[in-house]
Amino acid sequence: MAGRRSGAAARWAAVLGVVAVLVALPSLVAALPASEAGTSAPDLRRAAVASADVAFTGYAQSAGGLSLPVGDQLTAVANLLSDRTTMRAWYRGPADWRVDVVSPTGETGVHADAGGTWTWNYETATATRTAPSPLALPTASDLLPSALGRRLLSEAADDELSRLGAERVAGRDALGLRLVPADQASSVARVDVWVDADSGVPLRVQVFGKDAAGAGAEAALDTAFLDLELTTPSAEVTAFDVPPGAHVRKGEDAGLVQAASRAGRDGDRIVLPAGLTGLARRTIDGAPRGVGVYGRGITLLAVSAVPRRVASGLHDALVTAPGAVVDDLGVRISAGPLGLMLVDGPEGRMLLAGTVSLDALAAAATELTGGQS
Repeated sequence: MAGRRSGAAARWAAVLGVVAVLVALPSLVAALPASEAGTSAPDLRRAAVASADVAFTGYAQSAGGLSLPVGDQLTAVANLLSDRTTMRAWYRGPADWRVDVVSPTGETGVHADAGGTWTWNYETATATRTAPSPLALPTASDLLPSALGRRLLSEAADDELSRLGAERVAGRDALGLRLVPADQASSVARVDVWVDADSGVPLRVQVFGKDAAGAGAEAALDTAFLDLELTTPSAEVTAFDVPPGAHVRKGEDAGLVQAASRAGRDGDRIVLPAGLTGLARRTIDGAPRGVGVYGRGITLLAVSAVPRRVASGLHDALVTAPGAVVDDLGVRISAGPLGLMLVDGPEGRMLLAGTVSLDALAAAATELTGGQS
C-alpha cells in the first residue's frame, strides 16, 4: 500500500490511514459478529418459505462437489453440480426475475416472465424461449440460495429442524437453521440454511451427504450470496426483448424427459406403484405417464422409463464409474448424496435418480421389478 512506502510525509500518513479504513469498511462490516435472535426453528422456516415476494439484487456463487458420469444426456446438469457457478441476480418476484451466469468466456442470461423464460446466450446471439414444465431439469437459477433454501425447507417437519447460531453472510445478520431428514431412505445427512434475520431470505445453503457428515466435512453443495441489496430492481432490467438479428429457438424438454414421455405412451407395460421404499408417490400435473416422483422435501426419488437406445450411453457411463455396483437388478452409483441407478426390468429399462441411498435404490428396483432380472 502507498501508506506503507518509506519516506512518506507524516501529514499523508493520516490521510492514507483514513482512506485505508474506508476501503476496508465493507469487509470489516462483514466480519462483525452477527446478532443472535430468539427466533424458533419452525418460525425461521416459515419466514424463509414466505420470502418469495421479497425483492432483491444480488451476487452469488455456488460450488458443487458431485461428479456425475451421466453421458451426453445430462452434461449441463452434471457441470452445474460439479463446478463453481457465479451468478448475478435481479429479483422482482416469482415470475419476474433475471439471473446472469458469469463465466470466463462470457455470460448467459435467463429472464423469467409469466409465460416462461428467455435464455440469452451472448456468445452465440441466441435467444431461447422455454415454457414452464412440470419436470424441468435444474438450472443455475435454482442454485440461488434464496430459491434453493425455500425449496428444501418448504416441506420440512418441525421435528426435523433445529436452530444453529448466527453468522454474517453478505454483510447481513443470518440466523442458522438445520434440517435433518427423518426418512430412512435419505442419503442427505443435513442441510444448513442461513436466513436473513430481517427479510427471511435464505442467504446460504449447505447440503451434506451421509458419506461426509462429520465435523469439518465439505458440503456436497454450497451456495451463498456474496452481496445482497433488498431493493426492487427496475422492470427494464428483468425484461427481455429479442435483439435484432438474434437467432430465436424454442426450448425443448430434456432428452430423458422426452424419452420417458414416449416410453409412457408405448402401451401400458410400465406401471408405477403408489409407493417405493417407504416413499409415497407425488401427484405432478402434466408429468409424462412414464415418470414418477416419490418422497418429500429433501428426500426425493424419480423413476423414469427409458428406451434402450437412450439408456445405452448412460449404462456405459455408470458401469465405469468409481464405486459402481453391478448386479442382477442393474447398475447403481452414488455421487455424494445423489444416487443413480439403471434398472433392467422385465418390461424395459428404467432410470432411478434421487437423494436416496444405494440400499434404497436397490429396494426400489426390487419393488419395481418384483425381483426379476
